[in-house]
Amino acid sequence: MIFGLITWGVAAAIGVVGHTKTRTFVGRRLRFTKVVEKPAVSVAAGLGATAVVAIVASVPIIPFVGAAAAIAAGIGVGTGVALGSKDAKDPPPLLED
Repeated sequence: MIFGLITWGVAAAIGVVGHTKTRTFVGRRLRFTKVVEKPAVSVAAGLGATAVVAIVASVPIIPFVGAAAAIAAGIGVGTGVALGSKDAKDPPPLLED
């Protein structure tokens, strides 16, 4: 019971961190490229992240990283690329001091 709860917590954390890091990277660094604006890029990035985490999950040394973490990482990275490309088109307003 507690092992499953920890696994889902790790998966959620991986998804959230993957989303935020990818969104800021795409919004800041890739704003001058036209390839980011294509919707297939977010799907490809999500599938790539899922594949990488699935390979890491196949190593039995890391007990809390499994299929749920791979799926959460894929969803997080995919949505991060999609929303980061929107941020690149029209950047969010700066905070006023």
